Amino acid sequence: MTIYIEDLKFQTIIGILDFERITAQEVIINLQISYSYCNDFINYADVSELIQKTMKQKKYLLIEEALNDLSQILKENFSTIESLKLKITKPSILPNCKVSVEEFYAFNS
Repeated sequence: MTIYIEDLKFQTIIGILDFERITAQEVIINLQISYSYCNDFINYADVSELIQKTMKQKKYLLIEEALNDLSQILKENFSTIESLKLKITKPSILPNCKVSVEEFYAFNS
């Protein structure tokens, strides 16, 4: 099975610039989760809530750090995840474009 969560938007502290450490900015999360479904499902609402809660608490410096940490946290909380594609976008950091970083994670079950 594959779960898609697209355009999950919320405000959080993320970034290394001085103003990014003070004022929350919008981020957009897109992810694709592949998992084994054997009478046990992954609740996408729980996934969305966990991502938001984690990012707001940890206030990451780099998108890359957030991606790596979130992938491990998701796997720990949802053990049936086989692979994960996770993308974090900062839509307002530059005036003329959106900036994103994406990574694919494959897990040995």
